[in-house]
Amino acid sequence: MTDPHAIRPSELDQLPDRDPEETAEWQASLDAVAKAAGPHRAAYLMRRTLERAEGTGVALPKLLETDYVNSIPTAAEPAIPGDEAMEARITAWNRWNAAAMVTRGAKHGVGGHIATFASAAWLYETGFNHFFHGKEGDGSGDQLYIQGHASPGIYARAFLDGRLTEQQLDNFRQEAGGNGLPSYPHPRRLPWLWEFPTVSMGLGPLSAIYQARFNRYLTSRGIKDVSSSHVWAFLGDGEMDEPESTAALALAAREELDNLTFVINCNLQRLDGPVRANFKIVQELEAQFRGAGWHVVKTLWGSAWDELFQLDTTGALVRRLREVPDAQVQTYQTRDAAYIREDFFGKDPALAEMAKLLSDDKILECFHFSRGGHEPRKVYAAYKAALEHRGAPTVILAQTVKGHTLGEGFASKNANHQMKKLTVDEFKAMRDRLELPIKDSDFTDGQVPYGHPGADSPEVRYLQERRAALGGPAPARRVHPVAPLPAPADKAFAAFDKGSGSQNVATTMAFVRLVKDLVRDKETGRRWVPIVPDEARTFGMESLFPSLGIYSPKGQTYEPVDRDQLMYYKEAENGQILNEGITEAGSMADFIAASTAYATHGEAMIPFYIFYSMFGWQRTGDQFWQLGDQLGRGFVVGATAGRTTLTGEGLQHADGHSPMIAATNPAALTYDPAFAYEIAVIVKEGLRRMYGEAAPGEDQNVFYYLTVYNEPLPQPAKPSAAGVDEGIVKGLYRFNTAESAGLSAPANAPRLQLLGSGTAIHWALKAQRMLAEEWGVAADVWSATSWCELRRDAMEADAALLRGEDRVPFVRRALQGAEGPVLAVSDYMRQVPDQIAQWVEQDWSSLGADGFGLSDTRDAARRHFGVDAESIVVAALAQLARRGEVKASAVKEARERYGL
Repeated sequence: MTDPHAIRPSELDQLPDRDPEETAEWQASLDAVAKAAGPHRAAYLMRRTLERAEGTGVALPKLLETDYVNSIPTAAEPAIPGDEAMEARITAWNRWNAAAMVTRGAKHGVGGHIATFASAAWLYETGFNHFFHGKEGDGSGDQLYIQGHASPGIYARAFLDGRLTEQQLDNFRQEAGGNGLPSYPHPRRLPWLWEFPTVSMGLGPLSAIYQARFNRYLTSRGIKDVSSSHVWAFLGDGEMDEPESTAALALAAREELDNLTFVINCNLQRLDGPVRANFKIVQELEAQFRGAGWHVVKTLWGSAWDELFQLDTTGALVRRLREVPDAQVQTYQTRDAAYIREDFFGKDPALAEMAKLLSDDKILECFHFSRGGHEPRKVYAAYKAALEHRGAPTVILAQTVKGHTLGEGFASKNANHQMKKLTVDEFKAMRDRLELPIKDSDFTDGQVPYGHPGADSPEVRYLQERRAALGGPAPARRVHPVAPLPAPADKAFAAFDKGSGSQNVATTMAFVRLVKDLVRDKETGRRWVPIVPDEARTFGMESLFPSLGIYSPKGQTYEPVDRDQLMYYKEAENGQILNEGITEAGSMADFIAASTAYATHGEAMIPFYIFYSMFGWQRTGDQFWQLGDQLGRGFVVGATAGRTTLTGEGLQHADGHSPMIAATNPAALTYDPAFAYEIAVIVKEGLRRMYGEAAPGEDQNVFYYLTVYNEPLPQPAKPSAAGVDEGIVKGLYRFNTAESAGLSAPANAPRLQLLGSGTAIHWALKAQRMLAEEWGVAADVWSATSWCELRRDAMEADAALLRGEDRVPFVRRALQGAEGPVLAVSDYMRQVPDQIAQWVEQDWSSLGADGFGLSDTRDAARRHFGVDAESIVVAALAQLARRGEVKASAVKEARERYGL
């Protein structure tokens, strides 16, 4: 098979050979080595030569794969500056309690994972004892992205440390009654411990990269120096199959994020079996990360292998390790020495001779137990190398055995991810293996006991001393007491109250104008973080480029093509805008890092992430749940919103449902504003609630989702009636009545309430005129700024009634006394306004843009979906006809008149 990384002759043919004689001498030397010492020795020399060339700066293609051995030789491993025996005892207690917690919870059927932490215990313990900085020292400490399935081990360590009780361990995955522990790292559920949610898988690595990058952003902009913080992401080799896991590797290398380390637990297993059954996941990941520009450290084999490598004078062992597929390595873990002698060593005469020098016990020690990720010295060496490397992020590929120390029933078994408990006999064997002082009599009624050496034991004192030296407990989330941000001057918001006069303005442009004013605020302007996935010009934000600058750690090393223009493309080391390119996932990871800086770094930042509405919630919905879990705050803006406002883009790109998806997220406050002054009111309220003086009992840990439109339309002045601001914030207010709109209708004319949101209110206003002038019907128009908040309030009112409290939903109070039926319309599927139908006392009907989008003019699309003004008129007449308030013939006449 041809090596895909090999340089092909045709490539070399393109290069002139300045000294063919010298080239021939090098080639002859290589031929001589291959003939005298074999092709494998020749390959070894070439690899070492390439490594030397890379180290001295010679411009050559990088070596993407190295042999299947440790990057750091045993002789080069630094000594651990601590008590290794003490750390082994601490780790043993944590292994025990992690397994006990999950096993005890199994009787309640709540599940849990045992095998992951068993394989990764030393990866965490070495970090906690020597590397991970807490938040009680200088700076912000380190940021730890813990692998979700390893959470029992983290809880076990917190129990040993005195931060958790036995009762809490027994409430693992049992949170409903309070005092429980969430299954995975969930900050919203356990906000004093967990800092970063890492499940769903794949989101942790992506977020870790952007967190490391945002740390640099904060430092470069002079907000806070967090250059001493290091981001550690603990991942599984199976998790790396998620596209998000590797989506931003190039960014991390390109921006030289040496404040970031990935630790990938390569136990070669995913949930159902081997990660790469017929291949080698470590080699694949090495090539992938090296190709992206990362520093790679392989920690594969334990010290028991040293003797074998010393015996490997021909390179046969290294060759065999490289060719054995992962699934076979897993099989060796479960088979006896005779099988390994035949299948592994018997394939090569040189290896067969080597095997004669090895006892069965030695072979089993190597193949069953001795992995680099299980030896603290090797893990320590890898972590130290990662921190000392400069100019690139580091990935540590640590090979382990899934289920290590749990016994033969667990280790490397395909089903061990689903195995939730050990038997009493298996626990007793584990106790003996770990040399823990737990007596048989401690197993009462067949229940496995928790183990603890005592609050004043040498183990606990050592653990706490190590953490104190590193800046306090970890993981830990701390929200530093900071003063609320001062509210920006009212002038920025009041500018929209007078409307746009005769000028047509899209609400997208209105929002951008508001932000331009707010970023100039002397107190809070620098805390705004504009985030755009390569569509700033689409949203009219290019004017921010020269004034705010686009963040780049390199600054601007070129002369921009539009340098002579007023709104030129400006990058800067202290740039404020994060213009991410075509990556909604990356932009969302940016937003999460910025929106939680108040907790991570004690610095309140105000991110607004503006994107093409179709590609926000639909593409990155799982990250919005991650955002809610991480208690993020900020403004999310879905621009070019609605199913019919940007119809040229066609079926897949017409957003008719993002508010419905947003409504599923409990942390999202979702608004569909119709007018510029509504946007100003909502943003002002959002700044107060999230960053200012929140009301008692008001949850600050929310984020706002606003949909804005690219359709230029008249922006009216803000009505002067009382309660408008309250209605905008709560979700509904009366914009006008037929009378205040100057429309005449007979004294006893039928009356109707038209509810519209977003751009649809303009169709409702046109329908209002047509109903009065052509059909003698009086209609009032209401702006429904948030169907979702109306529903949320109504559901809270229902819950209050069940508690015996007398509370009326806001939507019912707002519409109380409004005459006639209600007809709601939006540029979204009918399900969006229908959210509030059950709490509206009047007769209810709705119109919406259901179905797939299509390419056409706005007018044609609205007629197609039946939401244009004429369709509203016909629907209104039909609703009134059902009530006997207009003749049924009027409906038929209207359909014919309007060509429906």
